Amino acid sequence: MCGITGIVCPEGVTESQLQRMNRMLAHRGPDDEGIYIHESGTVGLGQRRLSIIDLDGGHQPMSNEDGSLWITFNGEIYNFEEIRSRLRRPHRFRTRSDTEVLLHLYEERGEDCVRELRGMFALAIYDTRRKRLFIARDHLGQKPLFYHHRGNSFAFASEIKALLALRPELREMDCQALYEYLTIRVITPPRSMFRGVRKLPPGHCLIFEDGRVDIRSYWQLRFEPKRRQSFEDTLAELEERMASTVRYHLVSDVPVGAFLSGGLDSSLVVRMMQRVGGGRFKTFSGDVPYAGYSELPYARMVAEQCGTRHFELTIDPSLVRKLPDLVWHLDEPSDPLSVCMYCISELARREVKVVLGGDGGDELFGGYDRYYGNIYAGYYAMLPEALRRRVIEKLLDRMPEGFWYRSLSHKLRWIHQMSFYRGGLRYARSLSYFYFSDRYKRTLYTEYFQRQTGMFDPEANLARYFDADNARRAIDRMLYVDAMTRMPDHPNMILDRMTMAHGLEARSPFLDHELAEFCAGMPPEYKIRGTRRRIIQTALARKLLPPALVHRKKQGFSSPLTYLLANEFRLLYHLFLKEASLVRDGYLSKPAIDELLQQHLERRADHGNRLWLLVNAEVWYRMHIENQGREQLKAYLMENAATNGKNG
Repeated sequence: MCGITGIVCPEGVTESQLQRMNRMLAHRGPDDEGIYIHESGTVGLGQRRLSIIDLDGGHQPMSNEDGSLWITFNGEIYNFEEIRSRLRRPHRFRTRSDTEVLLHLYEERGEDCVRELRGMFALAIYDTRRKRLFIARDHLGQKPLFYHHRGNSFAFASEIKALLALRPELREMDCQALYEYLTIRVITPPRSMFRGVRKLPPGHCLIFEDGRVDIRSYWQLRFEPKRRQSFEDTLAELEERMASTVRYHLVSDVPVGAFLSGGLDSSLVVRMMQRVGGGRFKTFSGDVPYAGYSELPYARMVAEQCGTRHFELTIDPSLVRKLPDLVWHLDEPSDPLSVCMYCISELARREVKVVLGGDGGDELFGGYDRYYGNIYAGYYAMLPEALRRRVIEKLLDRMPEGFWYRSLSHKLRWIHQMSFYRGGLRYARSLSYFYFSDRYKRTLYTEYFQRQTGMFDPEANLARYFDADNARRAIDRMLYVDAMTRMPDHPNMILDRMTMAHGLEARSPFLDHELAEFCAGMPPEYKIRGTRRRIIQTALARKLLPPALVHRKKQGFSSPLTYLLANEFRLLYHLFLKEASLVRDGYLSKPAIDELLQQHLERRADHGNRLWLLVNAEVWYRMHIENQGREQLKAYLMENAATNGKNG
């Protein structure tokens, strides 16, 4: 696991440039640093290394035997031993690393090498003979890769901050990205929050040659054809595949632990680790001090069942203290979930360098309410539109809104609104409903901001995936959208940045692309039926986990944060929204923000998600566009928190 960097520039590449970039990624790789500059002086590769496999060897950047190929690589290839055994030509191996296997596989198969990889990766290989740079990102976007292309120059890095260190002039906001973030809470590739920085999409590779960029897809998740297996046979195969996948994810030369939230996903992973790995390992749980939300009892059940050495942390999720650090590590605005992951990663890193987690289970097995909610909206849409608009809508308007986004009135309003859309647009609107949908855009966004975004549709990427021919059934289409858009640029992004902030490698067996392909081939009724979700995963859990855990109600890790941190949110709103730079610079309307805040504080409406998006975007803007340092922002926050405490 590492941070990687690289530059191709006809005017020349210097060691100091690569060192500046590497320095910004030191948290990703605290164990080692490497730099390679081609003899022409026009190409350079860099790396910061977290040593996991072949601790003494594996220094990067690494070359093949004759020095014609050079690689810098971030990630883990779990099947590298199998690939090594079937390489066709004899090779002289100097290390036991997966990195060297990648080099020789590229020698034999060129860009098609990625089709044989099972793992998480972002890699770059420079071919000195062809003067060609090849970069690639893993199937489901576990590892990040950003790039900047201008004329005949090209640069890439694991995190945006490394590109900013190389080219400070890239600190320019992409208005379309801000528009997309405020609408659906994610920024989908190729956009980033910086106009001149692009993301390589998951399952894609890029070739830079003769000043040209060529981006190609090498993998797609397909939901057809369906497997013709009974539920019982599919369940048995799922159990077998889960065990095999977890066994792959345990490949390491250092001890491997696990995150254990007490939910189905992480609990199944820990149970499989105990089954296939043998021996005692460490597990880590976090808890927030909010009545009714403690998950520790369930995590303890699994830890006791599996005989793990269990560590617990009561998380004090202070955004006042941690928000600048979170925004700095994320590079792009996100949500409060990151503070929990940041804290539990800090705990785990004191004990291990590698952890397994349960990320991806919701997207594989249908874990979100919105999946069946969209189906119900379709049934409701069968009622005549006149009845819905003239009668039912008036009744809904008389219902109290309820200060909770999962309240009955919220759910009924959501289904009602979704009934007026179809297909991909309905699913996109089902997500944007909770953020800044059309209802809010007219008052929040200034004319200047709207002109800057042009005709850009922030929901178009979601609708495009939904309407693709990879899936036929509505449930499958929604799962496909989430697997290729929301998952890489929300939970995966948070997991990568918050763990790597502490030099911790996180692995997610549910994000194994072969397991994802198997699950995509299941009939959707094996996952969702009526309001029941995760049907086949729950059946597997009944075989392997304590009954009390299996029948517990699902809750998100960050569910209580906007309520637990109510006082801190008020302070953040005051400090960042009262005199917002995004308002001063003409993007957002102050009266609209004030109205949202007033309604929220008076509990007339739950705008917690919307206000958080605005606060996070504002902090990001001050840090990255106005170039206020994170220490400066931390001092500003702490000083005002202390003043507020005295006055309170």
